[in-house]
Amino acid sequence: MTIEQMTVFSIIAATMAMFLWGRIRYDVIAIMALLAGVYSGVVPAMSAFMGFAHPAVITVAAVLIISRSLQNSGLVDHLARMLAPTRRSTTMQVAASSALGALLSSFMNNVGALALMLPVTLRNAVKARRSPSLVLMPLSFATLLGGMVTLIGTPPNIVISTFRQDLMGEPFAMFDFAPAGLAVCIGGIIYLSFIGWRLLPERIAPRKAASLTGVERYSFETGLPEESPLVGTRVSELEAACENEVTVLAIIRNGMRRLAPAGSERFRPGDMLIIEGDPVVINPLADGRRLMKLGTPEAGNDRLRSDDVQIVEAVVMPDSVLEGRNMRAVRMHARYGVNLLAVSREGKSPIARLKNIRFRTGDVLLMQGEAEQMEVALKYLGCMVLANRGLQPLRGGTRAWLPALIFAAAIAVAALGLVPVPIAFVSACLALVLTSCISVNEIYTGIEWPVLILLGAMIPVGQALDASGGTALIAGFIVDAADGLPVWAVLALLMLTSMWISDIIPNATTAILMAPIGARVADGLDANPDAFLMAVAVGAAAPFLTPIGHQSNTLVMGPGGYHFTDYARMGFVMELLVIVLAVPAIWFWWLM
Repeated sequence: MTIEQMTVFSIIAATMAMFLWGRIRYDVIAIMALLAGVYSGVVPAMSAFMGFAHPAVITVAAVLIISRSLQNSGLVDHLARMLAPTRRSTTMQVAASSALGALLSSFMNNVGALALMLPVTLRNAVKARRSPSLVLMPLSFATLLGGMVTLIGTPPNIVISTFRQDLMGEPFAMFDFAPAGLAVCIGGIIYLSFIGWRLLPERIAPRKAASLTGVERYSFETGLPEESPLVGTRVSELEAACENEVTVLAIIRNGMRRLAPAGSERFRPGDMLIIEGDPVVINPLADGRRLMKLGTPEAGNDRLRSDDVQIVEAVVMPDSVLEGRNMRAVRMHARYGVNLLAVSREGKSPIARLKNIRFRTGDVLLMQGEAEQMEVALKYLGCMVLANRGLQPLRGGTRAWLPALIFAAAIAVAALGLVPVPIAFVSACLALVLTSCISVNEIYTGIEWPVLILLGAMIPVGQALDASGGTALIAGFIVDAADGLPVWAVLALLMLTSMWISDIIPNATTAILMAPIGARVADGLDANPDAFLMAVAVGAAAPFLTPIGHQSNTLVMGPGGYHFTDYARMGFVMELLVIVLAVPAIWFWWLM
């Protein structure tokens, strides 16, 4: 092994370790890996940032923009209404939501498809008095399965396609992934519908599903005596006196209820207050002189709503600005007038004090504020509404169908080979802007920049692995280890390796690293490289064992109340099923 190879392997090993550690964002880790390659000399400085101009990066960006326009159109909401009758049984609900989720994710971003389906699936589970734990993980897995069917369904397919273009002069076409992907998708949905959900525990009881966070336990009523020293002070001052562990939800004054009062609002004699927080923190002030004694806890949160003020449950999305930060750093109330009432993580309230909780993807937040302010806050914070959906007006009529028609035209043009896929999809993005289906601002907010940075930074690292001879070294080891095994067994081994890697690092990175290895193994066996590239694509797109393997898995962890090990309960059989279904399909289509 040369010094250059040892250097590349060390960088990749350190990168994978940091991905698994999870304390640093994956896009930052990717930049660190790229710069380590540059400073060590294995990545030429002049080509360090060429990955950001790679066709895979452009295609992924275009797909994200188109996905945002489809989310905004309201078309999916019309389709989702068709699912209401299926909630009569768990099997019917899982089958219907999984099929629609897989269909959507075949033509849009996985996370975008899940974001559209998650509130609908959760709402149907609540109405059916069914635990969300039984239906949300199958939905997440279904969106991953659907992504395997088409070129644009998941980033690994796009990466593999562009690698084939560099290798053989022609990329995979739009539906070249369908023979293996469709077999896996159909078989996987059948498994999820009839067997998979039965392997999951009811982490959240059905009776608690309607309110994941339970604000009722924290809301109390009190008042200001006439001579209270708090008279004339601001709402923000009272909250600060309680170390920001208490929120004033409403002020009742002269029989009128003022909801979500601003921090600058001053108290008046005789004000009645509805407050939220830990009674231990507020009790010292409830001495009869500053505040009256705490009254009976509120029976529910209906009294905290009005036509202008809403309480919403929202889940922290991947790449949210909240990740790794606490409420003091974000300053929700000061910036947007939005109150954070409670946090639920894995279906339970975190033990830490509210102000000290560092948010994670999948956390469920209970927030109160004016409707207009809430909409702005949710967009900025990167949160998706689970309850009280509909803050954003949806387009109706023909406007709902126009983004889908433009998207279908782009797919048709690319599938017929009239123009390359990146050109077709960027043209679709331009058409969406010109027809006002999406605004320019939404284009920039709709792109998941960390995903693009991850791709752009890791592509040169993957190329360095190949240029140093590292891929040839690994491929030679696999060929020697598989000596005497049939080709189908080598395909299965390559697919399984890709799966296990994608369970701990982003699947796009897995595809970048494993694609050249697959091609080298095919060369060593004198076999069709397309079959081995397909094996890598399927394996990289199938991270079912952990919640960290894909953002969709992470996103359902909070609303479903899942534990880390729950994913292996259903995911182990799923990964075996993927191999059993995909290997024969690849063999029949590419090797016979």
